[in-house]
Amino acid sequence: MNIILNGKPTEIELSCTITQLLESLGLAGKPVVIEHNKVAVFPRDYALTSLAESDQLEIINIAAGG
Repeated sequence: MNIILNGKPTEIELSCTITQLLESLGLAGKPVVIEHNKVAVFPRDYALTSLAESDQLEIINIAAGG
């Protein structure tokens, strides 16, 4: 299945949730902000949100610094 991840076409497994995608990208447990089809997703909903063909997903890493 193909999605748009951070503006780039990306192939992922079928029936993938946001949690599973984050795990496959090595981002599980990291502080990130997710936007799914232009709607912010709460971390508590990552495991409940399944991705579908042509979905748009933006993942933003949160980093502290000075």
